[in-house]
Amino acid sequence: MLVLATGVLAGLAGAALMVLLHTAGHLTYAYRSGSFLAAVERAGAPRRVVALALAGAVAGIGWWLLRWWTGPGGPEVSAALWRDKGHLPLRRSLGTAVLSVVIVGMGASLGREAAPRLAGAALASRLSDWARLDTAHRRLLAACGAGAGMACVYNVPLGGALLTLEVMLGVLSLRLALPALATSCIATAVGWILLPSGPTYQLPDVPLSASLTVFAVLIGPFAGLLAVGWVRLIRIAHELRPKGWRPLVAPLLVFTAVGALAVPYPQLLGNGKDIIQLTLGAQLAAPALVALLLLKPIATAASLGSGASGGLFTPTVATGALLGALAGQGWTLAWPGAPAGFAVVGAAAVLAAAMQAPVAAIVLMLELTRTIDALMVPLLLAVTGAMVVSRRLDTPSIYSVRLPAQ
Repeated sequence: MLVLATGVLAGLAGAALMVLLHTAGHLTYAYRSGSFLAAVERAGAPRRVVALALAGAVAGIGWWLLRWWTGPGGPEVSAALWRDKGHLPLRRSLGTAVLSVVIVGMGASLGREAAPRLAGAALASRLSDWARLDTAHRRLLAACGAGAGMACVYNVPLGGALLTLEVMLGVLSLRLALPALATSCIATAVGWILLPSGPTYQLPDVPLSASLTVFAVLIGPFAGLLAVGWVRLIRIAHELRPKGWRPLVAPLLVFTAVGALAVPYPQLLGNGKDIIQLTLGAQLAAPALVALLLLKPIATAASLGSGASGGLFTPTVATGALLGALAGQGWTLAWPGAPAGFAVVGAAAVLAAAMQAPVAAIVLMLELTRTIDALMVPLLLAVTGAMVVSRRLDTPSIYSVRLPAQ
């Protein structure tokens, strides 16, 4: 009964948060249809800067008021699961989730998945309080709620379940697989009431080729090195998060700077979904790929370091896709291949090494693009290479690196 209730609540919360996300974007950039990037480009340079400045003001004032209203401490899913026995404050968590999707909808360079993960885990935690569950079952239900929230908004039921097991619980266990699968599938089905049921990214046909397979072997270690640098950058940003009164003004300053960078590079705004789609369609030239590969991680880390709350999933995928697309352009000069395949392989490899979750990363990329046959072997090869490098360098997960020091 609790698993069923968690799946339903996580699905409803995820769908509602995505409606709020799109509403914030439509109001900020005055558009009704089309992609977020197209609306940002039509809005013009001054509006981009003003929109990000407003998002920074909302972030700083909103979180300061939320902390004043709910008291000290902060909801982090990973910290709650590994340090706080699965306890998450409901008001603080839902308030943070709402603020997070609003600023991402306004163009903040952060992921949208943090909000549904947090809401799903907090609702599961409240159900655990009602049912008086012990610590082990409370942690399990909260992790299932978090995975179900993400599964709902990305339409990835199997990937959401694996994220629950491999990332949030740290173990692939048959005993835990059933509740994780059930909550993710239920939440995804509930989300279909308001959310699209198709793939998140449109991928052209990618035939299996020797070129893509050899490319996957070679790009894996480089993707692992990029993931290591990305995780370390997030650790530095988290350690530099402002204290005291500074969270009131830090998001305003940082977000305004990101808005200024978005004048020449509007692709920086948002979570990175449009960047990924552009790389899959080979619509970015090499200079733009280089610039975005440098600027997108910096913009995301700076936004997180300013004190704002947001996710890292899509920015991580976007960073890997940029690496794959850029390396693929050089590779095709010597051995032609499908551009979309290079981007997906790079994205999966960086995601796996950054999350320290190879199985979940592979399944997530296959579900996000709804393809399996031609990409399975290249994905496995690239992810293996990336994981070997990241493990040799003793790299933690991008989620565990943000845990507060004990």
